[in-house]
Amino acid sequence: MNWNDRLPLIAILRGITPDEVLDHVEVLLAAGFDAVEIPLNSPNWRESIGKTVQAYGSRALIGGGTVLKPERVDELAALGGKLVVTPNIQPEVIRRAVSLGMTVCPGCATATEAFTALDSGAQALKIFPSVSFGPDYIKALKAVLPPEVPVFAVGGITPENLHLYLKAGCIGAGLGGDLYRAGQDVGRTAQQAAAFVQAYKSAVL
Repeated sequence: MNWNDRLPLIAILRGITPDEVLDHVEVLLAAGFDAVEIPLNSPNWRESIGKTVQAYGSRALIGGGTVLKPERVDELAALGGKLVVTPNIQPEVIRRAVSLGMTVCPGCATATEAFTALDSGAQALKIFPSVSFGPDYIKALKAVLPPEVPVFAVGGITPENLHLYLKAGCIGAGLGGDLYRAGQDVGRTAQQAAAFVQAYKSAVL
């Protein structure tokens, strides 16, 4: 999957419920997002992902986050999910997702973890938690990684600091609490989505 063909911002909807998920995804897509992650520790995540894939799977890359076991990859694939995001490096999860033709973006913090993920077939990496390491750390890590590997900053990314991580070499970011917090209204999601898209465009154009 070529992230250059997409807006490389992944919306992380942790804690979202099936009753509200479509409304939030609709405003995200309207703002320009085309990658949505629903973490598997959200309420009734199977229903939320299934509904989202059915409604928007042709317009966006939809999948699950906090994927810890290969069996969960199988469940996501059965729901039509195409994106697998993990907080850690579990080679069997990565290999399973790749074998099913899914896009997998595993979380790592060190060069050892990054290369373990790549050796397992990962097509992209997320540096997590990015805000704890900072842009300089990511820039140093990028120096030893294959230049073609897309790297995402995840954890503590805001519209105000996004440009720092892009400048450090990240292709984009996964956006959690500053984009969506469980229970917030759709208007807030739309406002923050627009702010992130504008911040990205200002940084790269």
